[in-house]
Amino acid sequence: MGEVHGGSIVARYLKEVEGIDTIFALSGGHILSVLDGCIDRGIRVIDVRHEQAAAMMAHAWSIYKGQPGVCLVTAGPGFTNTLTGVANAYHEGAPMVVLSGVGSIRELDKGALQDVNQVDMIKPACKWTGKCHDVTRLPEYLQAAFRHAVSGRPGPVYLELLPDVTFDRVEEESISFPSGPSAAAAVPADEEAVAEAAALLNRAEKPLLLGGDGICWSGAAKEVMGLAEKAGIPTLLANCGRGAIPDEHPLSLWRGGFVGLITALAMADVVLAVGIRFNWLLNYGDYIANASVIRVDIDPVEVNRNRTADVALVGDAGTVLRQLEPAVEAKDRGGWLAELDGILTALSAGDRQQMESPVHPIHPFRLMHGLRQAVGDDAIYIIDGGDTVYFGLVSLRAGETAGVIANGLQFGSLGIGLPFAMAARLARPEKKVVLVSGDGSFGFNAMEFETAARHGIPVLAVVCNDRAWGSAKHSQELCFAPDRVCGTDLGVVHYEGMVESLGGHGELVERDKEIIPAIERALASGKPACVNVLTDPTVTSPSTLIYAESVKNW
Repeated sequence: MGEVHGGSIVARYLKEVEGIDTIFALSGGHILSVLDGCIDRGIRVIDVRHEQAAAMMAHAWSIYKGQPGVCLVTAGPGFTNTLTGVANAYHEGAPMVVLSGVGSIRELDKGALQDVNQVDMIKPACKWTGKCHDVTRLPEYLQAAFRHAVSGRPGPVYLELLPDVTFDRVEEESISFPSGPSAAAAVPADEEAVAEAAALLNRAEKPLLLGGDGICWSGAAKEVMGLAEKAGIPTLLANCGRGAIPDEHPLSLWRGGFVGLITALAMADVVLAVGIRFNWLLNYGDYIANASVIRVDIDPVEVNRNRTADVALVGDAGTVLRQLEPAVEAKDRGGWLAELDGILTALSAGDRQQMESPVHPIHPFRLMHGLRQAVGDDAIYIIDGGDTVYFGLVSLRAGETAGVIANGLQFGSLGIGLPFAMAARLARPEKKVVLVSGDGSFGFNAMEFETAARHGIPVLAVVCNDRAWGSAKHSQELCFAPDRVCGTDLGVVHYEGMVESLGGHGELVERDKEIIPAIERALASGKPACVNVLTDPTVTSPSTLIYAESVKNW
């Protein structure tokens, strides 16, 4: 084999041990040896225009490929540019590996280029950090990084690659490599607690299954479907868990949107919460009125956060549901489901009317309705924005796990849209991938359309353009006065023209009748595309109304 540098060892580990064939990077002197190693190992390097996008793409890769995404960046500002993406992945529990260059040991504290204490900056947003000082130990440190990323509650990890190590040369025969990829161990729950949970569900007259990201990370779609169908339990799945039971399935309550979520939680007598945090989205558990709560989570701290569990099942979602399903009785709960259907149909009537009624200016609900008609439910939808997120989550439908997701419903990070959409299309090239973005959030990573064009990644972005940071602007109007608006107006910006200039397809839409034809032409172009739709700037989503009320109470 002969002599190789440390960067080649890193690439060999990624490809041969973990099966990583794609990484997300932005070049820099400190990591040139690793990029060089990727050439020999046949690793596809998707080089972006800003490191934030590389981190966000690695996050999305972990969702849609089912393996930890890998982000490779250079030292100093290259590293610091990743921090928002890493923090977002930490809050969402996404297993990703950040590999970063750093200043060399021989130049430490001498004022070398891009030399900064990176470990202390990233520690609060990572499960684990490491730094390898010996080229022969690179596989050991890489294995530790991947194992930490996938074990327990998944999350991002950070490994520093010293140039003293990655440019060092060694006989390849002297390096020992692990034999297989890192994998999370199945973690079962206590059997007595499982029996207690089953008894609660069997006695329930109005049970509800609430699920989140843990379903995705555990690969538990089959188990969720099996339990819900056997016991006839209505479901509400959110975040990356949404779509494990398709939104159009009779047991899914997504047709009622967020109002349906609140209503169902208030009416249920038993809530089975699987892999979901009781955060602000659930009003910290306060939306659950009088129900007994069964919580399933890999993190023992999480099962009692904000709302104490009546039964706590600590373990990974798939394993726990496989334990629970045999003890749960098969039941027909058609009466409970019919009761919910009647209420949700009435509550969502206004939304449906806005979806089905053409108006000028275009209502955001009408835009989402046209988008769904043009693209269908057999697609991956990434939603990025403020008010836009509400209209998209309520209108669009997930046909598979993570079929409809939005920007960090915990961290709330704007700008994930285009990086997530690009990574989803790379991981799932057979799927149509659509980004639904507010015009404000679109600007964060819009330059990545050049990356998409250069690498041939045909994603479609539909911009819900209200010419403002809409959620913030409407909050200013509600909290202060309509004439007390500052720093939130954007005006008409021709994002479609920018995308065209970067090698994509672009169209501007101002009238209802133009929505579907423009989207169809964009999809047919085979290019990265942007359909920029001017929507009614006066429309405020219910989520903003709720948020504005909370601001008044600060």
